[in-house]
Amino acid sequence: MKKRPFAVPLALASLVALSGCGLLPGGDGDTRTVTVWLMKGSATQAFVDRFTTDFEKRHSGVELEVKFQDWSGIGEKITRALDTDEASAPDVIEVGNTQVAQYVDHGGLLDLTLESMREWGMKDWLPGLAEPGTHDGAQYGIPWYAANRVVIYNKDRFAAAGIKEPPADRAEWAALTKRLNTGKNQGIYLAGQDWYTLAGFIWEEGGDLAEERDVRWKGSLHSPEALRGMDFYERLQALGDGPKDADEETPPQAEVFAEGDVAQIIAVPGTTKAIEEANPELEGKIGYFAVPGKKADKPGAVFTGGSDLVVPERTDQRDAAVNVVAELAGKKWQTDLARTMNYVPNKTTLSGVVGAEEGVAAMAAGAAEGRATPNSPRWAAVEADNPIKRYMTAVLTGGDPAREARKASARITEELDHTRG
Repeated sequence: MKKRPFAVPLALASLVALSGCGLLPGGDGDTRTVTVWLMKGSATQAFVDRFTTDFEKRHSGVELEVKFQDWSGIGEKITRALDTDEASAPDVIEVGNTQVAQYVDHGGLLDLTLESMREWGMKDWLPGLAEPGTHDGAQYGIPWYAANRVVIYNKDRFAAAGIKEPPADRAEWAALTKRLNTGKNQGIYLAGQDWYTLAGFIWEEGGDLAEERDVRWKGSLHSPEALRGMDFYERLQALGDGPKDADEETPPQAEVFAEGDVAQIIAVPGTTKAIEEANPELEGKIGYFAVPGKKADKPGAVFTGGSDLVVPERTDQRDAAVNVVAELAGKKWQTDLARTMNYVPNKTTLSGVVGAEEGVAAMAAGAAEGRATPNSPRWAAVEADNPIKRYMTAVLTGGDPAREARKASARITEELDHTRG
């Protein structure tokens, strides 16, 4: 049975993790259980079974108990787990990469900086996973897997327009999209409130959605860089018939693309499954490329979704929990997970393991330039109200960009600064 009578000192946990074999003696020979919470859909049961069998075989006296959790309501469930000493509490938890900040702010996560620096190759981690896992220079979230948007295109539409190669940069992308936007065919279907795509364009210009200054977060959609990102979005969105007052799920852009007269959408490669289910005639006629950047030598910035792994500070199985994280984040199991789930591995140096899948390869190329939303514990509240969507619609329907951006920035600042005073 797991008990939580005291916390093992961090220095001791770190020493154990770096020692090679990695586990403290059990004392009385009892089997120690390490409880791992993973999110439904993040891995298959077969992957979990493979990992569990391998881990337990090489770590005598440790038993893994992996429990799948629903995303719905997970925030409250994790905060309760971070506060409890109950034996059923998890020792390793998968969390969304943009959620780490709120759990750090709540308190109760183990600082994994020492392990990250010495053993886990943090210099090669995807920035969109690594950066959200940090706070005040300490690493709490360890990158596990990533997914991001790419350009999904209709090969027949490209061929009909005489386009043989994907665009090298953003200027060429805009030009060929205009060329594809003829007659009843849309050069691109881009909904007016696809704010994740807008975020990538803003980052590519050197701007951001919000910035931390003097320990306070402030909206920054009104900066010159952010306004340039919105300007490119507006010009691209006009090269199709996407709604100006709805996001990419209203209607689902996969259904629109499946009709056959849309040349491009911006989505995760997994969207192809829904497209082909809606229109089997498109099977084998869909291609992918990374969202182009301003320069031809690298892809454009994109929003990186995915997950990090964290360890509760209260666990009484720190050494074993740290080993679980190290192995899940290591080359062997990163390769297995990426190929099983068509994810992007957590390191740029591992991008080659998914090269056989065209869509995932394009996603991996973009992930190297990936970013995450502002690393504020209050960012989820911004998304719940989402002034960015309202700002986008206002601009696309004729509003003054600078004025609308200032209004949206003020609303973001208000929400991020909500708990002060």
